[in-house]
Amino acid sequence: MDAVVHPTLESFDAATHDRLAADPVRNTIALTSLDRLRRLPGTDQPPILITFHDNGEVIGSLIRTPPWPFQAAHLPLDAVNLAVQIVSDVDPDAPGVTGPRAKSAAFATATGKAFVESLATRLYRLGTLAPPTVEGAGRLATEDDVELLGAWRKAFVREAVPEAPDLGTTDAMRDSLRLGNGHVLWEIDGTPVAWAVASLPQVGMTRVGPVYTPPEHRKRGYGAAVSAMVSQWALDQGATDVLLFADLTNPISNSIYQRIGYQPLDDWAEFWWKH
Repeated sequence: MDAVVHPTLESFDAATHDRLAADPVRNTIALTSLDRLRRLPGTDQPPILITFHDNGEVIGSLIRTPPWPFQAAHLPLDAVNLAVQIVSDVDPDAPGVTGPRAKSAAFATATGKAFVESLATRLYRLGTLAPPTVEGAGRLATEDDVELLGAWRKAFVREAVPEAPDLGTTDAMRDSLRLGNGHVLWEIDGTPVAWAVASLPQVGMTRVGPVYTPPEHRKRGYGAAVSAMVSQWALDQGATDVLLFADLTNPISNSIYQRIGYQPLDDWAEFWWKH
């Protein structure tokens, strides 16, 4: 087995696009990350793009879009040790790894570094959507809402993944709208009380998240309502696989998603190195 560190996104795409697109559910994060790099070039730090080969055939890949951790969903378990060796040379400042639990845990362990499990999630796929009956109404967010979206995005990350980098969240929300992602705000008498976003479909796949309700508006069904509405938006855009990740430490959100039609698929974990 050998590996190639690709100098350009074009080179990586030529080697991996068809493989990633053949399994859009497993490769959900890679597909959306790479789409952003293609359509908003120059807005992010250069990615780390690695493919793994056996007898000349691509058998997997590993990517990182700084400042985020490595994405190990497409990394074969028997390539983990080789991946760790390469990463230590080409990207020694990587903060961690995320992916299906078995793969991300194997990668984190193989580094020999001390690490902390920063996030344990369950991947869900929408079956039959069952929107709840909840007070209020939803609407699509616009450019006029980016300050609110940025503030809520920052609050969501601070609460859900405090280890994550503090980014320019307002600009990130403006970029997300430019990419065509669907942002839905649930409102009561014109006041936003919850927010959810879904990515523009890639090869039939879209992913919902974040979903955020400020603490003062929780336990009233707004999160379920806004999640259902953005899921319907994704279906209307032609998505056949509507996915989302739910934090396993939050049984309420997991039960809410299942009530509106989401079905569990796989458990993922994110590990960050201790410093």
